[in-house]
Amino acid sequence: MLVSESEQAEIMAVVADVEQRTDAELVTVLASKSDDYHYIPTLWAALVALVLPFALAITPFWLDNQQVAMLQMGVFLAIAIIFRWPPLLARLIPKQVRYWRASNLARRQFLENNLHHTKGETGVLIFISELEHYVEIIADRGIDQQVEAGQWQTIVDGLIDEIKRGNTAAGIKACVSSCGELLVKHVPATTKKNELPNHLIIL
Repeated sequence: MLVSESEQAEIMAVVADVEQRTDAELVTVLASKSDDYHYIPTLWAALVALVLPFALAITPFWLDNQQVAMLQMGVFLAIAIIFRWPPLLARLIPKQVRYWRASNLARRQFLENNLHHTKGETGVLIFISELEHYVEIIADRGIDQQVEAGQWQTIVDGLIDEIKRGNTAAGIKACVSSCGELLVKHVPATTKKNELPNHLIIL
C-alpha cells in the first residue's frame, strides 16, 4: 500500500483540522489504478500478429498459409498474456488514454461522494491514481468561481513531486494543508458542519 493505516489516520486528522476552519468539504481519494486496461494487451497482440506475415515475407524462411496462421495465433496468445504483466502493461498504455481514464474516474468519484450536493456548493475532491501517475483537484462551483485554476495546479505539482520521491502520505497531507490555506481565505468557516467523511478513500 502507498499509505499505511497510521498514515491514513494522520491524513484524516489533517482533513478534519482544515474543515474546522472552512465551510468547504474535502474528500481525498487514492486509487491504485483507474481502469483494468484489459483491452491494451489484446490490441498490441493483435497488431503484432497482423504484422507478422509481412515480417516473415522478408526472411529466408518459407511457411505455408496454415503454418503462418498457427504462428500468428501462437504469437497473439503469448503477447496477450505477457503484456498483462502490470509493470509492462503500465508502459504500454498511451499517456492520453491513462489521463482520460483517470480523469473520468475522478469525476465519477466527485459525484459518487456527493461533493456536488454540499451546502453552498463547496465540495473539493483531491484525487490520486497510482498507475497513471495522475493527480487532480476538483472544486464545486461555490469554490471554483473564487480560486484560480493555476493555484490548484501549483498544489497538484507539489503533490506529484512528493509521490515521485516516495513520500505519498506526506505529499497528501501537505496537499490538504495547502488546499486548506486557500479555502480558509476564500470560504472561511461560518458554521460548524461535517457533511462528508474525512478518511482517505482507497479504491
